[in-house]
Amino acid sequence: MPNTADDLVFYSSENGDQWVLVGGAVGTTVRHLPNLSSGGNLRDTPLEEFLPREQSTPQGQALGKLLERYGHN
Repeated sequence: MPNTADDLVFYSSENGDQWVLVGGAVGTTVRHLPNLSSGGNLRDTPLEEFLPREQSTPQGQALGKLLERYGHN
């Protein structure tokens, strides 16, 4: 679950994992919130590292669409 009202969940997987843009549309950190059965330990990744590494994954594509919507290049 996101930590603040500004955090945006941009993708939820079928197994219950969530990916959150911390700080909302101006955020620079992606937080992965895994489900409890896979350990449940959150992981923060800088946006500039997440985008190239995850661009072909469902969560990467969802983040790309979100950023396009808010005018990020």
